[in-house]
This record gives sequence, structure tokens and C-alpha cells, in this order.
Amino acid sequence: MSHAESALQVGGAIARMFDAHLAVLHVGTDMQEVGPLVGEGLSSVMVQDMITSALKESADRLHGVRAVFDAFIVREKIPVVAVDSPFSPVGMHTLSASFIAHSGHTRSVVAFQARLSDLVVLRQPNPEGDVSSSDTLHAVLFESGQGVIIVPPVAPPTVGQRICIGWNGTSEAASAIHHALPLLRRAQAVCILYSPAYQRPGPEARHVRSFLSLHGITAHIHEFGSDSRPVGEDMLAAAHAFNADMLVMGAYSHSRLRQMILGGVTRHMLENSDITVLMSR
Repeated sequence: MSHAESALQVGGAIARMFDAHLAVLHVGTDMQEVGPLVGEGLSSVMVQDMITSALKESADRLHGVRAVFDAFIVREKIPVVAVDSPFSPVGMHTLSASFIAHSGHTRSVVAFQARLSDLVVLRQPNPEGDVSSSDTLHAVLFESGQGVIIVPPVAPPTVGQRICIGWNGTSEAASAIHHALPLLRRAQAVCILYSPAYQRPGPEARHVRSFLSLHGITAHIHEFGSDSRPVGEDMLAAAHAFNADMLVMGAYSHSRLRQMILGGVTRHMLENSDITVLMSR
């Protein structure tokens, strides 16, 4: 629930910036997913007990998440509307929120819903074994086509005031910038982080600065890197030195398999970042 709270705080803060709608999605257990897992050779009573237990656990999770949501919207004074309701004005331009409960395969439901979102806010996966949240995050990164905001377990006090861009010349990094443009326009300070060890064939940091200036965004370039630490560790240290509360970067410009085996900047950020990260694939 603490992870849900941190994601809600950041999602609510961003929604408030733009008078936007915050859609909170909870995915519960689908019995078609549970059935094949109960195994063969079990009696019908045992199978029914397992299904009943799974349904109760799912209902308890839904109740807990809904309680966190209800407390959050009361505390933040955010109006709640029903999505697709005739009582919800079409095209309204004011802060609002909704709670949507689905059942099904979590990674598929979230990835599909994300395709019609402007930005997706997810909790940071637990590197010690939260397989479901990691699978869901990667499904959204690879299958939604949207920018994904990844929130650490403890929500930062601010978001989007001081933004670093981790630039390496790739299409993934360019996509992240495009998704982040509304946030970059509002930021108090923007810094483009560049390292020869991180750069791939493509535009250079100075080209990014020129592109951003066309959008009315002033940014400066900071070259980072050392011979003693991995690129991801150096980039996060540079973001901390800038006092950034958000890092914008591409995800998996190398293959995911290679990064899982050898490590990489994306993996380092997913496992270690204590600031909000906007990624795009």
C-alpha cells in the first residue's frame, strides 16, 4: 500500500499541474488465470477452496487500495468522477480523478489501458522479487507507446521542478523528451546529462539544447562520467548533484536481455533511483 500511496502522490501532483484527470487502475484476480495454476490431481473441494481463497485475497487488496485512494482524494480535495458517465462533462478541463477496477492478467490490462493515457505512473519494482510489478512495468514500457513515470517507494517532496535529461542520442531518449515536453516547459531548471561512454550514434547534447530552445525551454549541458563507476551510477550521482527531482531518459536502448545479464543504465535506474524517472521505449 505504501507503493500505491507514493504513486498516487506523484500522479496527483502532475494532474494538479495541468488540471488533468487522474485515472487510478486496480487489477484484481481473474479466475481464468487462477484455474490453470491449481494443478492436477486435486479434489474439487481443494480446487474450490483455492479459488475461494484467491477471490478473498483479491477482494481484500481491492478494499485496501480503494481505501488508500479515498483517503488521498479527500486529503488532496480532488473531485471524483465516473469515467464514461453521462454526468461527467465531455472535454472538461479541470482537476479530477476516477477509480477503475478490472480483473484479468495484470500486465495486459495495464498495458492496454495505458495506450489511451497521456502519461502512466507506476511504482518502482522491488528488485528483491516483486515479479508482478516488474512484469507490468516492462509491459507498459514495451507495449503501450507512452511515457512511463516510475516513482520510488517514498514519494519525493517535489516533482518536475528541476529536471535532468539523460541523453544518449537514441530514439528511446528522443521519445522520452517528447513525452516530457509539458513538464520540461514548466520546470524551473533543466539540465542535459551527457557522457561519451553513454552516447550512441545520433544527435548530440548540443542538438537537444537547440531543440528545446525552439520550445521555449532553456537547458544547459553537463558532462558526467568516471573511470571507476558504471554509467548508471554516475548519471544518478549527476542528477543528485543538480538536485533534480525528475530524470527523463530512454529505456533499453540495448536489448532488455543484455541489460538483465550484463547490467545497464535502465536496470540501474529501475533498481536504485530514489528520484522520479520518466522513461520511454
